[in-house]
Amino acid sequence: MRSVVAKRPAAARSQKAKRSARGQDPARVREILRRLEKTYPDAHCALLHSNPFQLLVATILSAQCTDERVNQVTPGLFRKYPTPRDFAALPQEVLEVEIRSTGFFRNKSKSILGASRKIVQEFGGRVPETMEQLLTLPGVARKTANVVLGTAYGKATGVVVDTHVQRIARRLDLTLQDTPEKIEQDLMCVIPQAQWINFAHQLIFHGRRCCTARKPNCPACSLEPLCYAKDKVVVSE
Repeated sequence: MRSVVAKRPAAARSQKAKRSARGQDPARVREILRRLEKTYPDAHCALLHSNPFQLLVATILSAQCTDERVNQVTPGLFRKYPTPRDFAALPQEVLEVEIRSTGFFRNKSKSILGASRKIVQEFGGRVPETMEQLLTLPGVARKTANVVLGTAYGKATGVVVDTHVQRIARRLDLTLQDTPEKIEQDLMCVIPQAQWINFAHQLIFHGRRCCTARKPNCPACSLEPLCYAKDKVVVSE
């Protein structure tokens, strides 16, 4: 009995290593990127914005909320309050009413107001352009920072990992990790840096249009010949 139990972790590690090597094969990754580019040449950030600050606010609002809903709220919001200074002067209860329909409006209000005030007080009213500085803003973690840096400033400092990227990257065995932070690190290792920004946009498009969470449309999927999701074996640590 002891010998059987002892073998299981080694077998699991061996199987994970094989899956990782298979999934991250450079030729396969290049073909995945080629197919994504061909299928989604127009992939872009779906959040409406006209400057980095608006994108920052919209991204904070998009947590646990659809982009469609955020896009219904932000045009009027930005007409009323066009600058970080305008937001910084708002009472929290006023902003809560404005963004209530996006959900979690109290926490989002605190984050937006805190970020706005810090941008005004410490960054001269301009959204910072480095990961280190962005991460000092209330409510900003790596995903939000990557969205702003990649989309607003064209800086590929990381890979945006939202629920679509997380799901599809795992289905494709580009990563076997479970947390956004570890998934991002894996993707940064296998995807060329010049493609980090577009790659995330393309996976998000793919997740919305084809590789959905509950009913992926595998027959219509351009990545289906390269996908191992159907024959995956769940392996525990």
